[in-house]
Amino acid sequence: MPKNKNSKPNSLQEKVLSAFRANPTVAMNYKQVSRQLNITQTSKKKIIAKVLFELEAKEALVEEKPGKFKLVKHESNLDKLVGKVDMTTSGSGYVEVEGLPNDIYIGEKDLGIALHGDLVEVAILRVKRNGKAIGKVFDVIERAKTEFVGTLQKSEKFAYLVPDSKRMTIDLFITLDKLHGAQDGEKVIAKLTHWPSDSDSPFGEIIQVLGKPGENETEMHSILAEYGLPIKFPDGIEAAAENLDVSIKESEIKKRKDLRKVTTFTIDPSDAKDFDDALSLQKLKNGNWEIGVHIADVSHYLKEGSALDKEAYERATSVYLVDRVVPMLPEVLSNFACSLRPNEDKYCFSAIFEMSDDTKIHKQWFGRTVIHSDRRFAYEEAQQVIETGEGDYKEEILTLDRLAKQLRQDRFKKGSINFNTLEVKFKLDEKGEPSGVFLKEQKDANKLIEEFMLLANKKVAEFIGARAEETQVQRVGEMKTPKPFVYRIHDSPDPEKLQTFGEFIKKFGYRIDTTSPRGISDTLNRLMTDVQGKAEEVLISQLAIRTMAKAVYSTENVGHYGLGFKFYSHFTSPIRRYPDVMVHRLLQHYLDGGKAVDAAELEEKCKHSSEREKLATEAERASIKFMQVKFMQDKEGEVFGGIVSGVSEWGIFVELEDNKCEGMVRLRSMKDDFYNFNADNYAVEGKRRGRLFRIGDEVTVKVLKADLSKKQLDFELLNDF
Repeated sequence: MPKNKNSKPNSLQEKVLSAFRANPTVAMNYKQVSRQLNITQTSKKKIIAKVLFELEAKEALVEEKPGKFKLVKHESNLDKLVGKVDMTTSGSGYVEVEGLPNDIYIGEKDLGIALHGDLVEVAILRVKRNGKAIGKVFDVIERAKTEFVGTLQKSEKFAYLVPDSKRMTIDLFITLDKLHGAQDGEKVIAKLTHWPSDSDSPFGEIIQVLGKPGENETEMHSILAEYGLPIKFPDGIEAAAENLDVSIKESEIKKRKDLRKVTTFTIDPSDAKDFDDALSLQKLKNGNWEIGVHIADVSHYLKEGSALDKEAYERATSVYLVDRVVPMLPEVLSNFACSLRPNEDKYCFSAIFEMSDDTKIHKQWFGRTVIHSDRRFAYEEAQQVIETGEGDYKEEILTLDRLAKQLRQDRFKKGSINFNTLEVKFKLDEKGEPSGVFLKEQKDANKLIEEFMLLANKKVAEFIGARAEETQVQRVGEMKTPKPFVYRIHDSPDPEKLQTFGEFIKKFGYRIDTTSPRGISDTLNRLMTDVQGKAEEVLISQLAIRTMAKAVYSTENVGHYGLGFKFYSHFTSPIRRYPDVMVHRLLQHYLDGGKAVDAAELEEKCKHSSEREKLATEAERASIKFMQVKFMQDKEGEVFGGIVSGVSEWGIFVELEDNKCEGMVRLRSMKDDFYNFNADNYAVEGKRRGRLFRIGDEVTVKVLKADLSKKQLDFELLNDF
């Protein structure tokens, strides 16, 4: 049998490689390699040039610069880095390594047994001419998660878990003795137990049956489990809360500022059960106003280090799904003991301001108080008082509204950015099924509360942060004593993203000034006003928000860019946010003259809180998506007007005008042309006819399918071509 002619080693390729092996760290072109091999003939030099590209194709060499090649290191000699895996839906991934300017791309075959979010050991195999690093995962240091939600597919001899997450592209193999009663087609949670080296799939076992796919209870529990969020409190936690002494005691009142005789009320959503904050107002003899922002004193009941406190820290936030709230605290605290309910004495942590009619603050005070709320307003009730000038506590509400509007106006003048964001809400029937969709409207009553909460958050952060800056050195030669604190920070936008955004909006005749932070905020505010009601409003508003950094918790204060505040924290919602509890404790600690706390430990808590907040936000979005699909299930075949809300290499996302539900028109379904994703223009573009579909374009679509299992709406584009 003749040998395969390709099986014989290419002697010239080996000679070329030997030249690089003799110079393992040097990049060489064909002339330099020829010199190493003592080749002088021009014709042979051209052959060397060809061989260099052949060796690059075999991944033996890498082209570092045009025409200059370098030996690819042997895997055993590669420098190992540590980072987290970010999987794509196609099965490949990226590893983010701290200190590297760009993520390392990992092909599917080089991921090994790594899964989304895992901490891994990775090495760069080569760098392409465009700067893109290509790597390989060599070891999984730590799994991000070992429990996965999905649908069970069962056969006679074995079963698989098909994960819900699009970033988990591998099914879990489950032997029949590990099903623990789960049935084919059920939504379940499976635990990854091991991954044999000779197997393409990891092995697992069922640890919980969630129920039948498509049912509200099943899907909401699936969403919580998918994001690692709790479904219920562990054994003993609610009992511990029930056993707390939540009575108001005279001995405790004596330690606090007693404000029970000052007019005080709450303004909250009509369906709210936990009231974090209350406002008080009284006129002073000098003509100024004393405004109290009173926040539930959760830290009084939540003793640091207790089982209740540890559980609240682990949760870090309440989670607001469409049809339920998963609270940070047990109900006895969140809805009763801590909630500032009307006609009940309550312990608070308060920020009290003496303010003149021009909103100038003359005095401020922070500390523990006891209050008595005289009235509970829903936003709609307070709004009616503002609009009609009539109703309970009309003088107080109208005064606070006037001051809030002045505060808001001043805030925008000083650099706050006014992003117009819309919040989708559902009308649910008695069975929890979606019967309608509407947009939550921010009216004056909402903005009134927002302004005074922003004021309290800002002033508390200033009180600690600015004070720490001023008193870092108390005596000449004394060591600096900064006071670590929990800040809510929002970094300035990435200059490159901002530049790209600025270039894009020029196509619509707009511009932003990127020369200074104040110039950016002023022109962004003007831009948000200018685009209102225009066809491009959705496009530009969404892209502007995407250009911004994400707000997080940190001890390293860089200010809050979006609000234009040098100091900002979260002080006003301790019933639903653990960082606010930390802020209360730290504020009291420093008011009592306490020493600086451990900054590293505090930063770790900030990081944990930011991560939990992100998971909660993703879960909330998933629950909205599920309800949108459920709402559209009986509307398959119907035609709707919509707005292009996003574009990708797979298709066009369209948000329906009537109900704000979002689905996708897949590019492969658009038969009039061959469409490509144009990232520079945030558009898809027809190859032959050049037709563009951009964010903000008006389109007409037909609902093809509402797939509950995938939480996915598929549309067909009906526009004339």
